[in-house]
Amino acid sequence: MARSPFLDRLHGSGPPLIMGILNLTPDSFSDGGRIRAVEPALEQVRAQVRAGADLVDVGGESTRPGAQRVPAEEQKRRVLEVIRRIRSEVSAELPVSIDTTLWSVAGPALEAGADLVNDVSAGRDDPAMLAGVAEAGVPVVLMHMQGSPQTMNEAPRYADVVTEVTDFLVERARTARKAGVGEDSILLDPGIAFGKAPSHNLRLLRRLDRITGLGFPVLLGVSRKQYIGDLFPELPPQELVPATLAATALGVWAGVRVLRVHDVGPNRQAADSVWAIREAEEGSAPG
Repeated sequence: MARSPFLDRLHGSGPPLIMGILNLTPDSFSDGGRIRAVEPALEQVRAQVRAGADLVDVGGESTRPGAQRVPAEEQKRRVLEVIRRIRSEVSAELPVSIDTTLWSVAGPALEAGADLVNDVSAGRDDPAMLAGVAEAGVPVVLMHMQGSPQTMNEAPRYADVVTEVTDFLVERARTARKAGVGEDSILLDPGIAFGKAPSHNLRLLRRLDRITGLGFPVLLGVSRKQYIGDLFPELPPQELVPATLAATALGVWAGVRVLRVHDVGPNRQAADSVWAIREAEEGSAPG
């Protein structure tokens, strides 16, 4: 099987990749219900590409705190046609990620044109997921979450959040490898705001180097999230872009390879600026 061009960019020496978020759900925390029809979804993807997105993450099930599960058939109804038409009408090359924890959704999404799987359960929700990903030969994102979206913010507890999240990700990467997933096809996500109190999120961000140091590409999703909102309780999620950019900059400095964001243009600018500064310090920037 030919190596995915996405993997070449992921493991290359260029700037971090910007993943645009496409929520095809009525109840996502930040933009729920805004994009539910195919044509507006395609226009959002076009706008994200124009703004500098390197890939898009398409999801048909919200993972906000307290969100209820969405059956596989409904997830497929929401996402498959959009993925097909991204391929046929927007770009044949743009990497598309399917955001789901079910192989019965991920498999058809890959057949429709998706290139990778973003699984917030890290392969725990569906025993078929990791084997399916391995057989398909596609990359997978493995995320840390304490509990489930229904329960994750009910008094999360850690003795040492950085060590526990790191150990979990190491174990899930090992499990994926045993299932046959290629080592270079595994991405790790610390799961900011998934089963973590605000203080836990801040500690994880402060020590992202522990996770980027594991040897796998790291995906970071901090866009407009509630832990930022706790710092600025008077602001709605849509007005938390400057705070998101600060976390994006921190992630790039720590070596994060993929930033999952709502606001592609500002995050593209922030990521590229910090990457250039980081590379200049290493002595590899031109000029």
